[in-house]
Amino acid sequence: MQPIPVLFENTDLIIVNKPIGIAMHDATKEADFGDSTAENGKAEKVEGIVTRLKKQLSLTELHLCHRLDTGTSGCLCLAKNAAVASEIGELFSSRRVSKYYLALSSQKPKKKQGMIMGDMKNRRGGQRILLKTLENPAITQFFSNAAKPGTRGFIVKPHSGKTHQIRVALKSIGAPILGDTLYGGEASDRLYLHAWHLQLPLSSGELAVTAPFDKGEVINEDDVQAWYNGLNAPETYPWPSLPARYVPAQ
Repeated sequence: MQPIPVLFENTDLIIVNKPIGIAMHDATKEADFGDSTAENGKAEKVEGIVTRLKKQLSLTELHLCHRLDTGTSGCLCLAKNAAVASEIGELFSSRRVSKYYLALSSQKPKKKQGMIMGDMKNRRGGQRILLKTLENPAITQFFSNAAKPGTRGFIVKPHSGKTHQIRVALKSIGAPILGDTLYGGEASDRLYLHAWHLQLPLSSGELAVTAPFDKGEVINEDDVQAWYNGLNAPETYPWPSLPARYVPAQ
């Protein structure tokens, strides 16, 4: 089992580049008949990222500060004690955390950039839908350009934190995420959604971390670099190009 890449660590918290396919919490996977991965055909325990990181880093305490879907890669923040977890949780709930995601689609969006807003409602099968009402809306800002011929690249800044928010937002403009078959995306080797940049205004100082894009079969390193260079976001939301850094409070 490959180690989970650690992007930043201090005495209070860690930020990792979560690989695709790892859930937040432990789960039990029922073995199919004849499944050789489970002993004697019994249910198999699948470790979530908290358990895996505790073992990897020899930690006894670790708290999730936010969540990523199992298929999403990128920046994930975990606190080493309850006090820091509470502080970071408050930053997320009060929308003081800056987050940028990268996404790919095989479809062109109805518009190249803008805001997507609407309340979200649960549907059967784990889906959510976007409504026209604005009582407690999901707010998603995006910019797009060609990541490579036939593939559209998106930089997405969520201004709220709803479940499946980005996936539903891009579907609503006719560009479901590549690999996101739940929302009508073209089947692929992975869900092409990546939590790319995270900025936390902590009381102890400001922390900004960028996670290298966990690529797949659709896009390679040269494609990603060309995509970065070709996207010109407005000055109010500049394309983040910062390395992991920590600026202590004065």
